[in-house]
Amino acid sequence: MSNLTNNRLNITATPAQITAVKGALQTILANLPFLIGLTTEERIVLPAIDVNNKVFTDDAITAGINNTAMLPAFISVPNMQTDMTLFSQLDEIIILMKQLLEKLEDTQLLAGSEAYASALMLYKLFGSAADAGIPGADAIVSQLRARFTSQGNTPTNPPQNPNL
Repeated sequence: MSNLTNNRLNITATPAQITAVKGALQTILANLPFLIGLTTEERIVLPAIDVNNKVFTDDAITAGINNTAMLPAFISVPNMQTDMTLFSQLDEIIILMKQLLEKLEDTQLLAGSEAYASALMLYKLFGSAADAGIPGADAIVSQLRARFTSQGNTPTNPPQNPNL
């Protein structure tokens, strides 16, 4: 049962859509086989680039290109250029992926919220039915009440939803 006062979503993805999206994600991974995972410790200790130190890095690369005679052999300016090119390429993809992830998470949040708000409404309706002596309603209320009891809420006072 949907929340009749505000049901912004009333759809499911088809199995073909889910399969296609999973395939598209596999295609992305196949096209970027060099992607790696870092440990939590690596994420903490690696120096991160931001707007200010990106400009610094670009300036250092330019200085290295223009002053190769001053550099030791173990410094590779071309490798630095390659790293910065990949950084910029991935930055563009990451922005798009973050936008997609935000929409996925927002849609999931809304779908779950609508279902939960409707579940709270049903709980209240079954409670009213039990209060009116409708056969079978007490068993339903008892089953649903158990969820709130395990959360520390009083069985007769489930969390309130402002959308109800």
